[in-house]
Amino acid sequence: MPQRRVITGRSQEPRQRFAEELRGLRTQQGTSLRQLGERLGWDWSLFGKMEKGETLSSPEVVQALDQYYGTPGLLLALWELAAGDHTQFKERYRRYMALEAEAVSLWHFAVSVLPGLLQTPGYAREVLTAGGLKGKELEQQVEARMGRRELLEGDDAPRFRTIVSEAVLRTALLDTVEWRAQLEHLAAMSERRNIAVHVLPFSSGPYGLDSTDVWFLRLAHGRTVAYTENAHRGDLIEDGAAVEKLQGAYDAVRDLALPLTESRNVILRMLEEVPCDPSI
Repeated sequence: MPQRRVITGRSQEPRQRFAEELRGLRTQQGTSLRQLGERLGWDWSLFGKMEKGETLSSPEVVQALDQYYGTPGLLLALWELAAGDHTQFKERYRRYMALEAEAVSLWHFAVSVLPGLLQTPGYAREVLTAGGLKGKELEQQVEARMGRRELLEGDDAPRFRTIVSEAVLRTALLDTVEWRAQLEHLAAMSERRNIAVHVLPFSSGPYGLDSTDVWFLRLAHGRTVAYTENAHRGDLIEDGAAVEKLQGAYDAVRDLALPLTESRNVILRMLEEVPCDPSI
């Protein structure tokens, strides 16, 4: 097959293309980063990070840039492509991410950390830092994780159920302010109609998934796949017999977990235990 001919010379990688367009538009106008920050009301360093591909920022910032440059919808469209690009995730997650986007319902069990779909930026950053990420790679992975949360938005969002081990909720962040924000976010999300959050208390005793975070994705045609994960690797499981065995263990854990109302009360009680002032 003949190699694809490059016409514009611009990057075909969505995140980098977005950064290139931002840098090109500003250069054409002859505007400095500081001037851009002053005119739009955001710190100029944010625009510098966007032009380097270190962050995608938010839709609100991108819409303001579209208006400023007179490119209605163009930058926002490029931002959406960059935010939805599965290549921003590590290789072992890419097949899973593609299936996750197709799922009509998701079931999850958390033995170590909260599911990425319910994490705040502060929580994700501290957890990923503990895993050894830093610098540009850290910021890219935080952005990517936050982009995943859009999966639960909208009228056609899939149903999502997570069972969270009490150990997860007892492992607070070092940053008290960020931990409070995470618990508040978790409590708010637990009220959404398409989201169910169960807590598995310590009093439940031993259970079959005591060392494994696991996801189940039910796809549109009825097939279910599983994804297991620990601190060092993740495995996509598509074999029907293996998935069914894992589902049996998950069902047993669900029987041990607290009902939805009691689970939310546990989260709220833990929230009350967090000092409002980090110096307390």
